[in-house]
Amino acid sequence: MSTSSDKQPVSAGDGVDPAPKPSRRAFSPAYKLAMVAAYESAPNGEKGALLRREGLYSSHIIEWTRARDAGLLGKPGRESSSGTQAEAGRPKRKNSEQLELEKLRRQNEKLQADLKKTRMALDIMGKAHALLEELSESADEQIPPKKS
Repeated sequence: MSTSSDKQPVSAGDGVDPAPKPSRRAFSPAYKLAMVAAYESAPNGEKGALLRREGLYSSHIIEWTRARDAGLLGKPGRESSSGTQAEAGRPKRKNSEQLELEKLRRQNEKLQADLKKTRMALDIMGKAHALLEELSESADEQIPPKKS
């Protein structure tokens, strides 16, 4: 006798996956450079159409543009798309470190500007306090005559 539970192991046990896992796409440096150039030369209304036609995301173009600007695309020896994870991870780590460094520098500049403003305000407050104190002393010395 066969039951419905007998049929389940048969489909999983024969080793054939009904939907094989899709392979990850790999793009050559020449393709990446061509797509970045095409994207940059396309008018604003056609950039999205280019991405849809090629099946790409804007993050691809951003990443490839950064790699091109850093000089990582088009170098000999980088033509193979089968780079190791350590090779692929190195530029990203460097970029994130550079971004963090730039962020911290901007924050430092802002804090220094705020500190300068605060020091100027304290200097002005000190001068205003001294002026008011001087005015108060001169007012105490000049007591107006009483009218009776």
